Amino acid sequence: QVQLVESGAGSVQPGGSLRLSCVVSGDAGEWYYVGWFRQVPGKEREGVVVTHNSNITTTWARSVEGRFTVFQDTAKKTFFLQMNRLKPGDTAMYYCAAVCRYIAGCLALRPDFVYWGQGTQVTVAS
Repeated sequence: QVQLVESGAGSVQPGGSLRLSCVVSGDAGEWYYVGWFRQVPGKEREGVVVTHNSNITTTWARSVEGRFTVFQDTAKKTFFLQMNRLKPGDTAMYYCAAVCRYIAGCLALRPDFVYWGQGTQVTVAS
């Protein structure tokens, strides 16, 4: 079994920053894709970023590119989403995902992942 445990939920003013973390446990394999997705009630889940734990590739949504970054603590199998210059439109439930089902889909920022975290709420408001 693979578990993804997220943390970092918070409420931030526009222009602020927040860092989310995702700890991967269990056997996900040595190399795997990792994604961050977000969802607002009533809307489709949308991809924020998809990367790989080897750092071979990273694909960003246009809406966040240049504002967000990803990095990892390899030894702890922990992945971070650093969100800067946050906007009200970034408000959503954020989900970490790991292990891609269909690479082409993952690279297109579709939610084609096997394992998912529980979600962590990010609110950006004055």
